[in-house]
Amino acid sequence: MGVGYQIFEHPMSEMLTAIAKSSSDRQADVGISCLSITAERERYIDFSHSFYETHIAVAVRQVGTMTAIKGFFARPAVLKGLGLILGAAAVVGVIFFLLEHSVNPKLYSMKTRAGKLLEAFIVGLLFVTRGPIRFYEFKTLTARTLSAVLAISSTLLIAGITAVLASAFTLESLRSQVTGLQDLDNVRVGALEKSTSSKFLQKQGIAHQTRADLESLVADLDRGHLDAVVADAAFLKFTIKKAKEQGAYESLSVLPYVFDRQNYGFAVEEGSPLVESLNQALLTVRKSPDWANEVAKYLGE
Repeated sequence: MGVGYQIFEHPMSEMLTAIAKSSSDRQADVGISCLSITAERERYIDFSHSFYETHIAVAVRQVGTMTAIKGFFARPAVLKGLGLILGAAAVVGVIFFLLEHSVNPKLYSMKTRAGKLLEAFIVGLLFVTRGPIRFYEFKTLTARTLSAVLAISSTLLIAGITAVLASAFTLESLRSQVTGLQDLDNVRVGALEKSTSSKFLQKQGIAHQTRADLESLVADLDRGHLDAVVADAAFLKFTIKKAKEQGAYESLSVLPYVFDRQNYGFAVEEGSPLVESLNQALLTVRKSPDWANEVAKYLGE
């Protein structure tokens, strides 16, 4: 634009205030950062054309294999599924044992009490995990009839438990407690103060902590003080990418999910004479190869 300028740094939470003040108190003429263009902000400042399209993303800390496996078996859904299997196996096993053990030496041959209990449990476990045992293996009519009745319910049970375990046993869910927005209610979440990400979480009813800057958020995630950070995708990708180039934050990653698409723009005071020049410059720069190279350099896109 051929305009001389000076750069002053402000915390993100104070950026808009520095621009929106009256001319005598204003601390900046243009706000240049990852500022999302929103209707609320447009009420008291103006924005240039969008210079980057982004979205809210979730960053998490990945865990090692053994920790992941322990975490998998500690998941409520997994414990519930396993408890359902063992409980159903015990009930079914006891019922068939009471009906068959005195007349069916093929299924129940153990002499000790512990052996009989184990046989009963094994029959029940096979029944609920593999489907119904062939009815002719039972000697009594009651057991045969019961096996036919339980055939349908055991099939549904197996399908339900398989779905629960399969959803929990994905690679991404093993590596992190958070696989999407639905998991944020159960973990410690962080976001920037007065950010669109914080407002997004509030609208979703998700409790979260706030920090003044992204560096603090990401550092707390890496140290285990937070389980997830919700922020603009470009912010997160840039911060984590640069840190990994220095050998830091190796366990952090941004989940491949898109929430609440947004546009970044330069902020100026209402009625600023700089808007038209900014827009023309942005339209020109964004069509140049240099712009694409810079985006790839900083964001890896």
